Amino acid sequence: MEISWEAVVARRMRRHFLSEAAETPVDAVRAMCGAHAQIAAAGEVSVALRVGGENRESVQRDEGLVKTFGPRGTVHLLPLEDLPMWTGALSALPAGGQQPEPIRMTPGELDQVVAAVGEALADADLTVDELTEEVVRRTGEWARTPTIPAFQGAWARWRQAVYLAAHAGVLCHGPMRGRLTTYSNPHRLRPFDPMPAEKALTELLHRYLYSYGPATPQQFARWLKTTPTMVKPYFDDLPQVELNGQTAWIAPGDDEFPDDRADGVRLLPYFDAYGVGSFPRELLFPGKAFDRATARGQAGNFPLLLVDGVVAGVWHQKKSGKNLQVTVEALTPLNRRRRRLLDAEVDRLAAILGGTPSLTLGDVTVGPHA
Repeated sequence: MEISWEAVVARRMRRHFLSEAAETPVDAVRAMCGAHAQIAAAGEVSVALRVGGENRESVQRDEGLVKTFGPRGTVHLLPLEDLPMWTGALSALPAGGQQPEPIRMTPGELDQVVAAVGEALADADLTVDELTEEVVRRTGEWARTPTIPAFQGAWARWRQAVYLAAHAGVLCHGPMRGRLTTYSNPHRLRPFDPMPAEKALTELLHRYLYSYGPATPQQFARWLKTTPTMVKPYFDDLPQVELNGQTAWIAPGDDEFPDDRADGVRLLPYFDAYGVGSFPRELLFPGKAFDRATARGQAGNFPLLLVDGVVAGVWHQKKSGKNLQVTVEALTPLNRRRRRLLDAEVDRLAAILGGTPSLTLGDVTVGPHA
């Protein structure tokens, strides 16, 4: 079965709640397969713009969401009730991003640290400095050695296991303590057991294909930051379709695509899931958009202007007091109707962030986010 790119875009937009709003933040986050929240404000905007009447504060207060380390070892908002699947799947992946040999922790040391983190957070929310003391007390001074290059100085050696502790299901973000981040144990929010690895990875793949399909093993592996060899067996027996002259896969029984095309204008913040998880890149970022709105093919480093579901520019915001200044660099002219839709989108962004908006059409001079 051959599927048109226009039909794929229309379906993805609908399923990402970018055509019609979701009922709850949990619905929106589940539809994205997690909301990237390494930049906290961007993650909260990603969720709020998909749900009518939500803003950053209401997303922060939603008890159905948990902030933790998700795909690619990066901070995500995930549905709390989905942690059995996420921890079962992510803990089954080969460890990536390992430190150089002299400072790399052994498998035994990693296991010690993960166990220590789980024990330390079982009854308290701790800052990273407090957690360091608890980990060192349970494992030894070797865990304190400042070996991991950081923005200022070096981090303690044990911190290379933080995301692994999250994937094991014993660490998540806790409530802010002033300006300090705390860590917590998600079992205090909702006790759970991780799914068996094969079941969890199968479920995660089907959810990814529902939200981002049709897709290939290479694309799923890139999104998950693992190897195609690791995920290829999970594609066995899945339905195949043709997209842009290439074979791609869909979830079982999920072969319906809309006849209508995506329509509208949307502003997506840094690292929004729609841009990060969608492939093929050259179709989502057509023509000049590929060079302007990606960092050498990596998506997420620029906030995106979507027109009819594909990238048509970049944008930037600057908040000063109650004033929200939005600059949009459109790569193609916007007719009157699309300009009105853009005005409405800027108003929605201002409501989410709590500000009085102003819009400028022109060049965005800010470079890509790291």
